[in-house]
Amino acid sequence: MIARRTILSAGLSLAGIWGLPQTAAAQTSPQDRADLTRIEAYLNSIRSLRARFVQTAPDGDITQGVALLQRPGRMRFQYDPPSPFLLIANQGILFFHDAELKQTTNIPLSRTPLGILLSDNASLSGDISVTRFLRTPGQTQVSLVRAATPGEGTLTLMFSDPPLTLWQWIVLDQQGKQTRVTLTNLESGVAIDAKQFDYRALAQAGVGGG
Repeated sequence: MIARRTILSAGLSLAGIWGLPQTAAAQTSPQDRADLTRIEAYLNSIRSLRARFVQTAPDGDITQGVALLQRPGRMRFQYDPPSPFLLIANQGILFFHDAELKQTTNIPLSRTPLGILLSDNASLSGDISVTRFLRTPGQTQVSLVRAATPGEGTLTLMFSDPPLTLWQWIVLDQQGKQTRVTLTNLESGVAIDAKQFDYRALAQAGVGGG
């Protein structure tokens, strides 16, 4: 089984507990701005999603499972057995739970770049700064930081295009190490039981993998 410390580090790196030097906002062309508006509209059209995920840690270790997202503010990463781990965002807190050790780490969601993705109204301007925007054949990517607190980390969203579809995001730590999450079998607009995001009930039941 993958070392617990590696999973914990990757899981919290996924959430974005790091400090990065301030990065200047990217200079955008009229075409870039039009595409950013299109990305905003796409993100705001997603109120919920379910997908399989593959998470690649900075050291290359790979885990996978099921990702659930419900905006605003709710996310669940259920790792496949034998991993006993569970990552849940709800009520402004991000919880990382180890069912085997019965230990939990939590931080405010507002301190993580994923808070950008889970916000009620996705906006790629104002409080959010675009630090990089790139178009390649079949793909568009945008890197984001909170304008007021860029040291909280960078979130890079990757989209296949066309049609515009979120398929991957990347977070970057203060040493330049990446944690990458790739989504497959993505379904948007799905009905998700609110109990899936009830951390306390799930932890009490011992949910979290093997």
